Parts: sequence; structure tokens; C-alpha cells
Amino acid sequence: MNNYQVHPIGKIQNNEEGCLLIINPEYIPALQALDGFSHLNVIWWFSDFDSEEARSVLQTPQPYKNAPETMGIFATRSPVRPNPIALSTSEIIHIGYQNGIIQLAYIDANDGTPVLDLKPYTPSLDRVETPGVPAWCGHWPRSIEDSGDFDWEDVFNF
Repeated sequence: MNNYQVHPIGKIQNNEEGCLLIINPEYIPALQALDGFSHLNVIWWFSDFDSEEARSVLQTPQPYKNAPETMGIFATRSPVRPNPIALSTSEIIHIGYQNGIIQLAYIDANDGTPVLDLKPYTPSLDRVETPGVPAWCGHWPRSIEDSGDFDWEDVFNF
């Protein structure tokens, strides 16, 4: 079995002061030319759920209302998974090219979460015009912009 090494490029600061990506100094040059991109794909580590027990969970009881009674982890956005890797698309508010601090509108990660990589969001590679989804989640918002006003508390069973 191959072992793969992943090295964080920074961390997420997510608190009452806002959402920031704090990039490690050695990676600040990699931010060059992000000007003009409105969103980033942030790849991060579900560090709060990285345990042997969490990594062994392959199915979960109905996490979403109206969803199947049992779901495979790959059919969920659960942080409990074989490799606790997460992907969030976040709106860029400001990029500090000198200090390596990127201000985001929002990210669904905890304070102190390790950031593994950043990729610019590009519609030609990241957008699907008419995605298919199961009926149980067909009423969810169709975009990040619409998600902010959606009552997510009415969706989850936890």
C-alpha cells in the first residue's frame, strides 16, 4: 500500500472576526496572479474528525430528512470518511499578497483547520449547468449565493 504525504499550506481562521486563510510564509509566492478570480476552491483537512474510528465509518443512518434510511459516506458531505478531505468553494473578499492572508465571505470549516491546497474557481472546469440530484435534495438551493438564505436546520437530522 502506498503512503502519501500531505503538508498543510496554512490554516483557517474562522471566528467572530470573520473567515481568513492564513497562508504559511513559504507559500505566499504561490498566491501570485489570483487577481480577478472571485472564488477559490479550498481543499482542507477535517482535522477534528481524523481518527481511526471516524475513518472506518462507511455508512451512516439518514443524515438528511427525506434521504434514504442508510447512506454510504460517499453520498454525503459528512466529515467522517476514510480520508477526511474537504472541498469548499468560497468567495474571495481580499487577498493580502504581502502577508498571505486571504479574507473569505464564508467557509464551512472550524477555526484552526489545516488548509491543504487552493485552486481558482473557473466555470469552465468547476460549474455544471444542469446537475442531477436525487429527489430528496432537489429542493436545496442551486447556488452558493442562494444557500445563505436557506433554512439548513430544516434539512439535517442532527
